[in-house]
Amino acid sequence: METTRHLTATVYIVNDGATALHEHERLGIVVPPGGHVDRDELPHEAALREVREETGLTATLLDDTPDVSDPAETLPRPRHQLLYDVNVHDGIVGHQHIDQIYYAIVDDRTIDPAVGETPAAAWKWYTPEKLQHSDLAPDTVQIGIEAIRMAERR
Repeated sequence: METTRHLTATVYIVNDGATALHEHERLGIVVPPGGHVDRDELPHEAALREVREETGLTATLLDDTPDVSDPAETLPRPRHQLLYDVNVHDGIVGHQHIDQIYYAIVDDRTIDPAVGETPAAAWKWYTPEKLQHSDLAPDTVQIGIEAIRMAERR
């Protein structure tokens, strides 16, 4: 059986020392905004689109990628690239996500999702302390804290 892989983009958005997470209805896990990279998108464009769709917020990526000389276009470097098994049956991995993880800041905490997205009431803002004392996945805790710390140093 061939494993199908899709490119995804995830963004840990930060405002005033906290990051926004919600429970993903289908997956049953708590995650930041993110989703599949469309065929006509670059990963960082998908990341920003997903933030707009899922939260209604306009994010600014925290990016310190050094520019490379022309003719190449320098793309924002993800903070992490992770491989997630999404569909496993009888020990066989059928589907994986290659996830580009970005950090970003937003101007406020007013969540106003697009129609069809997870409702605003499902979103919670997590401080580092709240993350550390949660039962969230270890990678979500670690990366959430990293994103908050990076935003604070900005």
